[in-house]
Amino acid sequence: MNTGHYTINIKGTLLDLSTPKIMGILNVTSDSFFDGGNYVDINTASRHVASMVRDGVDIIDVGGASSRPGADEVSLQQELDRVLPIIEWLGQNVPDVPVSIDTNKAEVAKQAVQAGAAIVNDISAGDDDMYMVDTVASLKVPYIAMHKKGTPKTMQVNPTYTDVVEDVATYFIDKLDRYKCAGITDVIFDPGFGFGKTVNHNYSLLRNLNVFDTLLKRPILVGVSRKSMINKVLGVSPDEALNGTTVLNTLAVQNGAHILRVHDVKEAKQIVQLMNAYSGNGDS
Repeated sequence: MNTGHYTINIKGTLLDLSTPKIMGILNVTSDSFFDGGNYVDINTASRHVASMVRDGVDIIDVGGASSRPGADEVSLQQELDRVLPIIEWLGQNVPDVPVSIDTNKAEVAKQAVQAGAAIVNDISAGDDDMYMVDTVASLKVPYIAMHKKGTPKTMQVNPTYTDVVEDVATYFIDKLDRYKCAGITDVIFDPGFGFGKTVNHNYSLLRNLNVFDTLLKRPILVGVSRKSMINKVLGVSPDEALNGTTVLNTLAVQNGAHILRVHDVKEAKQIVQLMNAYSGNGDS
């Protein structure tokens, strides 16, 4: 379990991360690697949201552009058309669950926050859009900064590192200085599992999550849900990867993750409950 006692400011309310929180994925895309095309309209998305809320989701992460390996870029207008209606709907119908916008475009981040989103989740840590960092600072919302190498189109073409843990940590240390200078108060770091990493790179990062907490003194988000680091080891498809996801999310919590980004909220919440009981922090 994590040891750092962190909070993030969500529209004036502090979200306590001393117990890991569950971020449920809501992809309003046609081509995401696991659930692409499943939630492209309000009716289908609303049913999925209702299920996540029943299961105890803490944050809903809305994305309108797939970042799976090999994915094509989506235009600004297309991404806005996908995410703004659902963010507005969430604000009207699920006001007590904070919404994050999963985007690497500053204009999408700006309009999404204006529509009701409370967190910006950027797979590029500001690298893909020169205006992103200053935009987030002006919006005064928490910023999730993820490490990736290359673009979704190219990132899995022979990614190499001198030492993946050291390289990613150094990248984040440099980024944190930039964010502080810009005036971003709440930063969450995501090592970027599967984004320009081999299977071995991914497991090295997972084993060493505590390094990032120790060096950065910031919350850590882990997103391994149904990814290839599970599928390639077990020889399964994403549809068959729930058990593997649960195992790796358990290890992530054990190694200090503060937020789990998942497709399957119920199972992830159960991990946190059981880990709390195991560590002596349970209710019974």
